[in-house]
Amino acid sequence: MKRFALISVSNKEGVVDFAKKLEKLGFTIVSSGGTFRVLKDGGLNPVKVSEITGFPEILDGRVKTLHPKIHGGILADLRKESHRDELERHGINHFEIVCVNLYPFKETVKQTDDIDEIIENIDIGGPTLLRASAKNFHSVTVVVDPEDYSKVIEEIAKNGNVSLELRKELALKAFSHTASYDIAISSFFNKMLDKKFPENLFLEFNLENTLRYGENPHQDAAFYSEPDYRKDELPALKQLQGKALSYNNLMDSDAAIDMVREFEEPACVIVKHANPCGIGRDRDSIHKAFQRAHSTDPMSAFGGIIALNREVDEELALTITKNFVEVVIAPSFSEGAKKVFSKKKNLRLIELPINSEKYPYFNIKRVRGGILLQDADTIEEKKENWQVVTDVKPDEETMRALEFAWKVVKHVKSNAMVFCEENETLGIGAGQMSRVDSVKIAVMKANKDLNGSVLASDAFFPFRDSIDEAAKIGVKAIIQPGGSIRDKEVIEAANEHGIAMVFTGIRHFRH
Repeated sequence: MKRFALISVSNKEGVVDFAKKLEKLGFTIVSSGGTFRVLKDGGLNPVKVSEITGFPEILDGRVKTLHPKIHGGILADLRKESHRDELERHGINHFEIVCVNLYPFKETVKQTDDIDEIIENIDIGGPTLLRASAKNFHSVTVVVDPEDYSKVIEEIAKNGNVSLELRKELALKAFSHTASYDIAISSFFNKMLDKKFPENLFLEFNLENTLRYGENPHQDAAFYSEPDYRKDELPALKQLQGKALSYNNLMDSDAAIDMVREFEEPACVIVKHANPCGIGRDRDSIHKAFQRAHSTDPMSAFGGIIALNREVDEELALTITKNFVEVVIAPSFSEGAKKVFSKKKNLRLIELPINSEKYPYFNIKRVRGGILLQDADTIEEKKENWQVVTDVKPDEETMRALEFAWKVVKHVKSNAMVFCEENETLGIGAGQMSRVDSVKIAVMKANKDLNGSVLASDAFFPFRDSIDEAAKIGVKAIIQPGGSIRDKEVIEAANEHGIAMVFTGIRHFRH
């Protein structure tokens, strides 16, 4: 019985070598269009699809494989005698192998805004061939990825055919390939029609790696990446040393990176359980930025995640390694720094580009029975829209401290209260049900005198009690969104205590 393989690929990588090996194993190669020409030029003797169907390619190649003599040969379940009889009765050849990948739709969308060209790269015949072949995996081997050519050849050469186990794996890959393709097309049409929140939301993520466990050892976990992630996003990280990153490491690393990107000047963030233990910056020195971040709460910084937006040199590495640290993230490390860190075998050392660019993306939160989707909190705030609402006005130094505090507080879990100086955090109160409790915790955690500090609140003050607490420790200025029905009462409290207060008009809840 003759053996047939249908090959029609957009990605021509390795296809000539694959086809040659199939020919040597006794297969007749059937092909069309550009693939036929590539195989012919490569020294093979493929048969045109039109010779099998008895019908020419039409409509500029839009129709060529959509024919019973092609799909009958793919969809026949050879386990069924009736299917085998029908193939023989109608003179249809069974296709044992179908090797197809699709028009480069995703690539075309990236390269052009020409709607006609984009639409022309929506493959019709290819997905149909793949779905038919994958459905009939009991009788057909479907190959969509050039990486799998060698596996198929090895099994045929060794056993005479492809194992059912591999055929199932390749069928799954084919269905995943067509699903991804359809998601890309759907996403393009949603964008073209300006549908920010489409009627049906299709998300695609690719497995990066399975993790040892999740938040706790009894929870399984894995890390998935977006297909087109940026070079400065978490999947692009380069791990230089240390144990594999855990679920909690990745969560905290993402939080730390997000925070340190707030700053253009040298800055350092230390994170524990997705909250900052301390944040510091300096006009010139990343060393000073680290010292300021660490001095906020040295006890909580134990076992934390450190993110810096400048290269780490040997001197800074020596300082960092005086304490127990889980992860250090920076754009680069000097050779001397790498040597120092190498003595801490379990410490994870991560290289990742870090910049202060803000760009829109979605946050996704899983809830029972669905998901919540929202814009990430990347709003560009304009200082000229802020309002000084008290009799006392902040001077330039105080305003710089308030700006710093406002950048920090948006990254602290609500209710969030942050005491700061101009270049460093002093006390952080996070995740409390009462705003005044967050103030008390921040005061308790502070490692320095808070007299003369500034205070940032992620949301408005519902009562004056937090202002009164802040006044007791000598806070000189407060920044908050405003918008409470008791704003007048809160402003009066600030005026009573001689505290300057700025309203931003923007809330930064973080759940």
